[in-house]
Amino acid sequence: MTLSRDEAWEHLCAWTPSEALRRHARAVEISMRAAAHQYGQGAADEEAWGLAGMLHDADYDQWPEEHPNRIVAWLRERGEEAIAHAVSAHYTQWGVPYESQLDKALLACDELTGFLMACSYVRPEGISTLKVKSVKKKLKNKQFAAGVDRHEVQEGARLLGVDLGEHIEFLLDVLRPHAAELGVEGSA
Repeated sequence: MTLSRDEAWEHLCAWTPSEALRRHARAVEISMRAAAHQYGQGAADEEAWGLAGMLHDADYDQWPEEHPNRIVAWLRERGEEAIAHAVSAHYTQWGVPYESQLDKALLACDELTGFLMACSYVRPEGISTLKVKSVKKKLKNKQFAAGVDRHEVQEGARLLGVDLGEHIEFLLDVLRPHAAELGVEGSA
């Protein structure tokens, strides 16, 4: 692996002026670093999985019509083929095959992490008291966080081979210690 976290973050910030999308990138990075230990080979996977989470939407702010082609090309130029492939596959409708645990984990963590943050924003206690049951109930309400594709949430867990409720609990546990940094600590 030749790409450093600092270089990746600098690139993300250069291409992503939106603070909200940077916060999402950081949340998915945190989720993916933990997922490397839960679903991958642990420390051996952590850096690449974290960078995939951080960079998966790096081109979306400025070039939404080309997403994810620009960031995938940038990663391939740096020899980061595994990360590039995972980023190219993080939406099922693109038809890219899921060849690795990294590919599946990015799909399983991306939309759901965003959804958990949305759930946290509307709670006085933020993420600290958010429960799986509440998340599942909100998933059924198509008007809540309407931009989150419920099919992607379900399909991500299915492809990764995990129970959706267990995956939700895993991500809640991973994100809670970072609540202040991610802006999901609530107002209570």
